[in-house]
Amino acid sequence: MMPQVRARAVAPDRLQQLMNEGMSALEARLYAGRGIASPMELEHELKRLLPFATLKNIDAAAVRLADAIAARERLLIVADYDADGATACSVGLKGLAMLGAVVDFVVPNRFEYGYGLTPEIVELAAQKSPDLIVTVDNGIASVAGVAAAKARGIDVLVTDHHLPGDTLPDCLIVNPNQPGCGFPSKNLAGVGVMFYVLLALRAELRARGAFADVAEPNLATLLDLVALGTVADVVRLDGNNRILVEQGLRRMRAGRASAGVMALFQAAGRNPAKASCFDLGFTLGPRLNAAGRLDDMSFGISCLLSTSEEDALTRARELDQLNRERRTIEAGMREEAETALAGLAIDASYSIALYRPDWHQGVIGIVASRVKERYHRPTIVFADASETEIKGSGRSIPGLHLRDALDLVSKRHPDLIVKFGGHAMAAGLSLRPNDFGRFQQAFEAVCRELMDEAALERVIETDGELSANDFSFETAERIERQVWGQGFPAPLFHGHFRVLEQRVVGERHLKVKLANDYGLVLEGIRFQHPDPLPRDVNAAYSLSVNEFRGERILQVMLDYVEGSA
Repeated sequence: MMPQVRARAVAPDRLQQLMNEGMSALEARLYAGRGIASPMELEHELKRLLPFATLKNIDAAAVRLADAIAARERLLIVADYDADGATACSVGLKGLAMLGAVVDFVVPNRFEYGYGLTPEIVELAAQKSPDLIVTVDNGIASVAGVAAAKARGIDVLVTDHHLPGDTLPDCLIVNPNQPGCGFPSKNLAGVGVMFYVLLALRAELRARGAFADVAEPNLATLLDLVALGTVADVVRLDGNNRILVEQGLRRMRAGRASAGVMALFQAAGRNPAKASCFDLGFTLGPRLNAAGRLDDMSFGISCLLSTSEEDALTRARELDQLNRERRTIEAGMREEAETALAGLAIDASYSIALYRPDWHQGVIGIVASRVKERYHRPTIVFADASETEIKGSGRSIPGLHLRDALDLVSKRHPDLIVKFGGHAMAAGLSLRPNDFGRFQQAFEAVCRELMDEAALERVIETDGELSANDFSFETAERIERQVWGQGFPAPLFHGHFRVLEQRVVGERHLKVKLANDYGLVLEGIRFQHPDPLPRDVNAAYSLSVNEFRGERILQVMLDYVEGSA
């Protein structure tokens, strides 16, 4: 099914207001189309951050942590094994140490323990004899794990951002999505929640006079990690998250990021002086995630915690190698997935669920994302986790809240799903191997009930056409330096081009030379699409500046292309 390409709706009064306040016509169109009514909404100073006071239990959490610091209790962070969990763990370790805590960490190995504070992880954590466990980016569903910790006399503080289930753990919880929390932004990543806990803890320590004779720690030094985790976790970039990300990017561009982050830039061949959200989401994030997908995320965390530039670079290069291995595994799985889908009537289905015992458990989420992008269907990909369990990772489309859909499947078939959790757009679950076929049918039935046919039609929203003057380095650079991401999408334009030259590079990418209707000749690239283009095309595209061997080239990045009559 061909997608619809249409211009983003822009309110005329909002557009005019932004232009009246000094924005160019193009900037006004971009921001009005994303709901911005005033340039003040684009101010990214730290003073505009939402205060922590309305986060439920934040004061109690600060008191508990301050008491633990005063009593020299042993704190243990239990992290998740993705980029958000790794950055949240690093922020927690660095920040708590700055504030005087005795703190260590454990991160579950995805292949041995699975996700979250399980009773098995509590048993592992108990070997470090903690007085207080602090979860980051997990814990809201860890009812059994918290009970196991309490049975051992270990207190638990959960910091998380995932959606809660019907039953909450019996412990202190800081999570903007828990019932009764009045914090205006429900979109904090796990690393953002941990950062807010540190802000509250510092305020509590300040009130106790802890900084009367010593300098107050500057928690802003952690914002490079907060930005990386926030973008990599693909949470909605509302106004509050955009402040956190912009402040982190500023530290990177100024050369004041941590050694680990700077090393990830170097290993990826990217310039931190020009750090962008693209870098965080598509170069640094995947390299950090590769540790948790193929090996052990404690290795990624050690890179982020490194204080030595040499050590950080060594670890970053190993993460880069892991990411290369991940891409090779992913490519093979994608080909196998395409083969499996070739004989199915995808247009007649509302969902996709795939399972192969030999697929790599650490890569199924990426494959689900790629399949979802191609077919525009909620997609869940499964692989064997053990002889008695298969694990699935799902990605959704606008129109289906994936966690709610799984919840409905679970309620209708109580014996089907072993466990599940997640967000609107991404979720994970476990099944018994023999139940895959039954799940496939149940999930399809729920998707048919919750969505209509219109939701299955992919719509590509663009920001209209560019004028001749907008095809410039200045336009591309201004766009690239802004904060864009989930819920605040990067600008995408549409227009007609004549294809002058084309060739395949890197096996799967199409390098092209294009002429637009203004007579300008531009370099272009279409990633992951090596098939040749017709002579005339209509395209949805973004502008970028490609720097190679000291040469700067204005480049058109083709997102979607169709032949033009």
